[in-house]
Amino acid sequence: MDGTILSSTAAAERVWGKWAEGMGLDVEKFLPTMHGRRGIDTITDLNLPGVDPTVEAEKILRGEIDDVEGVVPLGGAAEFLKKLPVERWAIVTSSPLELAKARLAAAGIPVPKYLVSAEDVTIGKPNPQGYRLGAERLGFSPNDVLVFEDVPAGIQAGESAGAEVMVITATHSHPVEGGQYRIADYRAVAPHVADDGRLSIKLR
Repeated sequence: MDGTILSSTAAAERVWGKWAEGMGLDVEKFLPTMHGRRGIDTITDLNLPGVDPTVEAEKILRGEIDDVEGVVPLGGAAEFLKKLPVERWAIVTSSPLELAKARLAAAGIPVPKYLVSAEDVTIGKPNPQGYRLGAERLGFSPNDVLVFEDVPAGIQAGESAGAEVMVITATHSHPVEGGQYRIADYRAVAPHVADDGRLSIKLR
């Protein structure tokens, strides 16, 4: 979701940056590590003495829900999603459900029929659990799913699940490895449903 159909980078980095500064972390080095992962996983991996990851993740969640300024859809994303059959796509996000809904609303994107959020998995990205669950809810094997991702943790999760990965580069400030395909955003592509029901993506 974040960085894939909408951009929440400015809002997320405001909240996480303030938290990291309060924890005495090197903010510039820390911020690139928190994108595309569950907050609790990011904080747990820091192994900060005397810090309860659950408590801190909840503080950050409240801050992110309150700050959606600058959350916008990526170019062409809303139109692209409207053309997909509603039962054939899902969001698999590291965001908690409440935050996902707040950011989708801010970006003007409806909540999809299927949404896998942080609460639905026991291990977050780069573990493939979320994408396997998303494929299951759609009724497909992960091998028949195309994952859209923008960060290394998500790309690795999609590939580990057995899916092909389309890397969205709109929010990238440096090259990201992995994935089979690349597009900047959705303005030059459109979904296509074949006579046999298979979905594909075509250049406009």
